[in-house]
Amino acid sequence: MDDTAKYLIHAAITADGVVERSDVVGAIFGQTEGLLGDDLDLRDLQQSSKVGRIDVQIESENGQSFGNVTIASSLDKVKTAILAASLETITRVGPCQSDVRVTDIEDVREAKRREVVDRAKELLASSFDESVMTSTEILEEVKESVRVEDITEYEGLPAGPRVLDSDAIIVVEGRADVLTLLRFGIKNAIAVEGTNVPDAVAGLTQDRTVTAFLDGDRGGELILRELVQVGDVDYVAFAPDGRSVEDLQRPEVMSALRNKVATEMLPAEGSVRDVATTDAASDPGGDASDPRPESPTTEAATPPSETGTHDGGGDDSDGDGGDSHAEVTVERLGGTVTETVDASAEAETETVPERRDGEADGSPAVPSDTGGNGAANGVASVVAEVESDDDTADTEETTQPKSLREHVREVIVAETGDVRFLDADLVTLDERAADEAFDALRDAETPPYAVVLDGAFDQRLADISAQRGVDHAVAERTGEFVKKPVSVRLRTADQLLDTRE
Repeated sequence: MDDTAKYLIHAAITADGVVERSDVVGAIFGQTEGLLGDDLDLRDLQQSSKVGRIDVQIESENGQSFGNVTIASSLDKVKTAILAASLETITRVGPCQSDVRVTDIEDVREAKRREVVDRAKELLASSFDESVMTSTEILEEVKESVRVEDITEYEGLPAGPRVLDSDAIIVVEGRADVLTLLRFGIKNAIAVEGTNVPDAVAGLTQDRTVTAFLDGDRGGELILRELVQVGDVDYVAFAPDGRSVEDLQRPEVMSALRNKVATEMLPAEGSVRDVATTDAASDPGGDASDPRPESPTTEAATPPSETGTHDGGGDDSDGDGGDSHAEVTVERLGGTVTETVDASAEAETETVPERRDGEADGSPAVPSDTGGNGAANGVASVVAEVESDDDTADTEETTQPKSLREHVREVIVAETGDVRFLDADLVTLDERAADEAFDALRDAETPPYAVVLDGAFDQRLADISAQRGVDHAVAERTGEFVKKPVSVRLRTADQLLDTRE
């Protein structure tokens, strides 16, 4: 029946006493029998599979019962609405007085339509675009397949087809890196396949111009140090920090190779990537025919540690214009280099102005209290302190909790059509539409202290308020009560606003 149902009738039931599921089902059949005639008799409709089983969920608490009733129907809209209205004629369940209210008639087909529409949107967005290829993409894919097929081997190691006859080679880490360079038209790369550099690669570096192009991680540095010890490396290039060569795009590969650094410019200790790594995205253009630059870029290479002596040509402290240059012996990765630096500029760079007392980094120092300036500073501090106290007072004043009357004016007098739940401090816990008051109060994780409702406060709301421990309830109007709970103080908005405290 659930597969062929068109509508679902949802009803809420409350009973002034403890009842069971069987009591509710019996009351539904018994009190609707003969009410609508033979064509709409509930038993006959169930036997003909036009109405499904009656699903009842009932709970009891504090001597009262409340729950939900769901009935599946395959009748048309008019008959389903009549059948739903007949449920509200039930006034007793077993020996207890009860109240049944239809909360919703759900169109099952509409829910399925929404699912179909949502799924169709997903399929439309994901299933068609990926299959469309432009002519440029088709050409690039065919060219890439040709380049990938050109990979060869040299002494058992993955290599490009030009490694044997080229006067320059590029040493990379693995087979995937060789394939990446082949995809971009670079055919003179060879892979070492691990941190242990093979003898074949070490011998190949002796009579070629060698560029080591390695991943931007610790493994790339270790391979470089071993490669320098067993072979002859002329230039070094690294992928951006934390990335692999196989993950780079064509502009990043070309930029890294054009900005490679001579091995002599790398430090003997510390991270060589700080010197060798360049931002490939800053130079996305270039010709891929020869990835070697005309000359290594050395100006950007600043060694992290230098050892040597400054041999000054004179004393500049007395302003006699002595020689401000000095020779510095720098220990590099691959050799020792003697450079000439400007000693006066270096001294000027290392000079740090003395910080005054109370001066924070990047902020001006506070002048000493002398004369009128000190008095002005004192007045300014007093004014700032007074303003700060005023701000604090304003903040405390604005955070004072509202009274119950203010909540009533905001919800009921303003005709918002909402219900607001308050805690013991009269702070708002939740706010919903008024017609959701019963469900919201029943399902509230924290029972409210007070309820303010812009609508009618009926028996169902009174019963659930007593069950959840509500102390105060203020509504726009009240309905008729069979049994009014004594634990809930119920007032209308007019009664509360006319009361003088």
